[in-house]
Amino acid sequence: MPAPLTLGTQRWALLQLQSLAQKLNRGPKLAPHLQTGIRGEFEALFYLRRLGYTVVERRWRSPELNGDLDLIAWEADTLCFIEVKTRTARDRTPAALAIDGPKRTMLQKMAASYLRTVPRPTDGNILARFDIVSVYLLGDHIECELIRDAFPRY
Repeated sequence: MPAPLTLGTQRWALLQLQSLAQKLNRGPKLAPHLQTGIRGEFEALFYLRRLGYTVVERRWRSPELNGDLDLIAWEADTLCFIEVKTRTARDRTPAALAIDGPKRTMLQKMAASYLRTVPRPTDGNILARFDIVSVYLLGDHIECELIRDAFPRY
């Protein structure tokens, strides 16, 4: 059986496929700010995988609520709901500060909806938290910053 591809090789291959799709005009037609957000989520996914997270969902949507959860991942025995904020420049305000009270409330409702779909362990409890990943796409340089347990679950 062949050896599994490293994360770096997987990331590189997916970027090459995205580039080819763009050149062939086969990619989705999205506004530039949406393309930036999707690229940030892509970079955050690989960043979290390098840190040992197991990503189980991308852009999860609830049938009864508006919005989505950018990434859902396990870090050891904790289920993490991860909001990704992407910027193309570093300014004085960190990207993570864009998550205000109403956004937190929406994320908390979405997480509660997701948790209703997850099978419970024998003790009935699932450890969960909210993390934020700030992604800075600075030309050829990419920076990611993780804030674990960024705000209360409820």
